Amino acid sequence: MIDREEAWASLMRSGLAGDQAAYQTLLRALAPALRASVRRRLAGMGQPLEECEDIVQETLLAIHLKRHTWRTSDPFGPWLFTVARNKLIDHVRKRGRRIEIPIEDFADILPAAEERPGADSAEVDRHLAQLPAKQRAILKTVAVDGASVGDAARQHGMTPGAVRVALHRGFASLAARLRTEE
Repeated sequence: MIDREEAWASLMRSGLAGDQAAYQTLLRALAPALRASVRRRLAGMGQPLEECEDIVQETLLAIHLKRHTWRTSDPFGPWLFTVARNKLIDHVRKRGRRIEIPIEDFADILPAAEERPGADSAEVDRHLAQLPAKQRAILKTVAVDGASVGDAARQHGMTPGAVRVALHRGFASLAARLRTEE
C-alpha cells in the first residue's frame, strides 16, 4: 500500500514537472483503486453501485483540476482519498436520500388502501349547523363546495385573510366537537 502510494506520489511529481506520460500513467493507475474505494463506500451507505463510475470520473477530473493543491512534500494517498471522499459526498448529497425499488416486485404483497366510511350529507349538515353562521357559510363554500379562498372572499364580501381565519376557526371548532363526541 505504501509502495503504491509512493509510486503514485512519484508519478504526480513528474506530472507536475511537465511529464505528460507519467501523469497519464498516474491517472490510469488511480482509476481502479478509486473504483474499488468508491464501490466499498457506496455499498456501506446503501447507495446504488451503478453510481460508482460517475463518481470515479468526477474524482479524476477533480484531481486534474486540483493537482496544484497537492504539496509534493506531503503523502499523496491522504490527499487523493480526501478528494475522492468529497466527490462521493457531493454526489450523494446531489442525488438525495431517495431509495428506488421497483414497485412491480411488491405489487402482490402491498395492502390495498383502507376504505374509510364517508360522512353522508345529513351528518355533515348536522355538524355544520352547530357552528356560528359566518363559519358555517365559509366552511360550506370552501370545504364542501370546493371554492377557493379568493372566490369565497368575493362571494361573502370578506378579505381572503378573514376567510382563512373563519375557515381555521370553523375547522378547529368542528375538531373539538368531534373529539368530545368520540
